[in-house]
Amino acid sequence: MKDEAIARQLGVSLRTVQRAVQTISLALGVTSRFQLGAEACRRGWI
Repeated sequence: MKDEAIARQLGVSLRTVQRAVQTISLALGVTSRFQLGAEACRRGWI
């Protein structure tokens, strides 16, 4: 989903979603949204 759609669905601001994605990406050591999704799958999060 795009950040805007995620924000609407969760009822939070766009900036909150962007910060969360950035924080998780840094914690997992990934540099792209694709890598983030792949790592989340590998860890069984999705």
